[in-house]
Amino acid sequence: MSSGTTHLQDTPDDFIWLEEIKGETAVDWAIQQSKQTRREFAESERFEAVRDDVLDCLNASTQIPGVRKCGNLFYNFWQDEKNPRGLLRRTTFESYRSDAPEWETVLDIDALGEAEGQSWVYYGIQVLAPDYQHALLHLSPDGGDASAIREFDLSALTFVEDGFILPAAKSRVSWIDRDRLFVATDFGQDSMTTSGYPRIAKIWQRGTPLEQAETQFVVEPNDMSVMVFHDDTQGFERNFVGRVIDFYHREVFLLDEEQGLLAIDVPQDAKFSTWRDWLLVSPASDWQVNGETYPSGSLLVTDFSDFMAGGRQFTSLFTPGATTTLDNYSMTRDYLILSVMDNVVNRLDVLKPEGGLWTRAGLGDAPDLSKISASGIDDETNEFFMTVTGFLQPTSLYYGILGEENGRPAEIIKQAPGYFDASAYQVAQNFVISDDGTQVPYFVISAKNIALDGSNPTLLYGYGGFEISLDPYYLGVTGPAWLERGGVFVIANIRGGGEYGPRWHQSALKEKRLRAYEDFSSVAKDLIARKITSPAHLAAQGGSNGGLLVGNMLTRYPELFGAIICEVPLLDMQRYTQISAGASWIAEYGDPQKADEWAYIQAFSPYHNIDPLKIYPPVLFSTATSDDRVGPGHARKMAAKMQQLGIEDVYFYENTEGGHSAAADKAQNAFKRALVSEFLWRYIADK
Repeated sequence: MSSGTTHLQDTPDDFIWLEEIKGETAVDWAIQQSKQTRREFAESERFEAVRDDVLDCLNASTQIPGVRKCGNLFYNFWQDEKNPRGLLRRTTFESYRSDAPEWETVLDIDALGEAEGQSWVYYGIQVLAPDYQHALLHLSPDGGDASAIREFDLSALTFVEDGFILPAAKSRVSWIDRDRLFVATDFGQDSMTTSGYPRIAKIWQRGTPLEQAETQFVVEPNDMSVMVFHDDTQGFERNFVGRVIDFYHREVFLLDEEQGLLAIDVPQDAKFSTWRDWLLVSPASDWQVNGETYPSGSLLVTDFSDFMAGGRQFTSLFTPGATTTLDNYSMTRDYLILSVMDNVVNRLDVLKPEGGLWTRAGLGDAPDLSKISASGIDDETNEFFMTVTGFLQPTSLYYGILGEENGRPAEIIKQAPGYFDASAYQVAQNFVISDDGTQVPYFVISAKNIALDGSNPTLLYGYGGFEISLDPYYLGVTGPAWLERGGVFVIANIRGGGEYGPRWHQSALKEKRLRAYEDFSSVAKDLIARKITSPAHLAAQGGSNGGLLVGNMLTRYPELFGAIICEVPLLDMQRYTQISAGASWIAEYGDPQKADEWAYIQAFSPYHNIDPLKIYPPVLFSTATSDDRVGPGHARKMAAKMQQLGIEDVYFYENTEGGHSAAADKAQNAFKRALVSEFLWRYIADK
């Protein structure tokens, strides 16, 4: 059969009407289902106690406020009980590092929403350097990805009258200078891709209508999106435009005022960035260039100007090994900070270009089974922040300055509180052999005195997609909500993620997708074999792509689990490209409109693999009406179909706000976590 696109006849679908996000009948169904789920799990004193405990943790005034430097001030977005939608605020560094920083409120999102009659959700700020007076505020009306953009004056602390304003859309914008913006937005007919993202990039001049903005670049309708970006590093300002063909392939051009578009001639699947004089390239596939072969996952550097003039002489700054991968990197003015991960535990290296060579020194290693990370504070100094955290270790924030002359060793300036007594618990890293012989790591967090008798309620979490790694992090909420109640928490580092670089991700793409599910089920089997738990006491949890993962645990391995928590999931893999932003993930899953690709996709489409003759574990589906990325239709349809088939213990909950996170503030987050906790406790603990 031809591999060309064919418009397949969808399998008859009695529940396609539930895909209509705000359709009256669909929303009414979701409301009634959610009410029933609330009655089942959210109307007990135990639920209220768990929710209150979680909310207290989330709202704790002692948590470390994350900051971003803009000029001489450090900005923070803060939410708590008094400010559920949050405050954008700022302070000086000296004040920030003190025990009681003095914050100046920049914008009160709750007050703004009340004044405008709109429950705004803050989605970020873009500040124009080097004066740091003009900013673009992103505000979502419901927590979805589509956000309104409004210019804000950081000196007057007011919105700019007749400034740059865009209505809610999945826009891409970037300051060029005070009077010009790169803008890619919904310009009307034919201006969006099939994935629902902008396909036209323009330059918008202050004081002119958006309709008069000058087009700079247009991508194909079936591309994922157009990209626009202005590098504002002083002395190295550059403009870039390009095609995001799919999640892993792009074509990027330098937009030169005299020569026009100049291609950045790196492989389409390579990640690249610019840093002052340098071009940094990390290929996702082995790359042969200038007589050298650089392996997938390496990090290469060359002089940017030489490269644009045709030079192809690279220096390799990192080469992956059997168990090592480059997790990420960050820059200061003069230094490059690499985070290198070895079997999901990382270390930091500092590199500096000197006289044509690159010097290298260590910055820090993570404690056992923990996480250490560092990033430059800005590109004008060599200051950096460093954090150290672990499953049982609250985050510590360090500040330091790189360099021999004016350097300063990292010193701790903030310490997050502990929300539970960690001394009673332990962390272990185990490895299991998957079905095809691949070794897969996973973390187990449990009581030190755990009885290996198969009776421990155990929550197994996974993701396994889009080259995203699941690193150690502090279990500040999971501790009191799960561990202190006698639970065991497990994180599986399965294929599809980025724990071992591009090869780990690519080994579960498209027709290889089942490898991720084999890995996850192998971890479940190993937990049972070690008698940490048993099927009756084991639950699986995942969201988004992780929702697809646990959806496949439900349909392919129901005998291994006592409960499933499936959050903001993809589940109907025949129609996923036609729901919300689904078309943007074809590079991950394949195209169901091609017969030969649907042949393998069908095997991991939970919606099509429900068997009314099988016995399934209890399942809780959760989503949000405002999720404009995956769309609530997947979870709605799956729950409705299972219920129609007479399958018992199928629950559904849909929050209105929150977008793909399904929670617009901390109170909604606490409710969701407590709901999951009560569901789990009924089905895998109270037995």
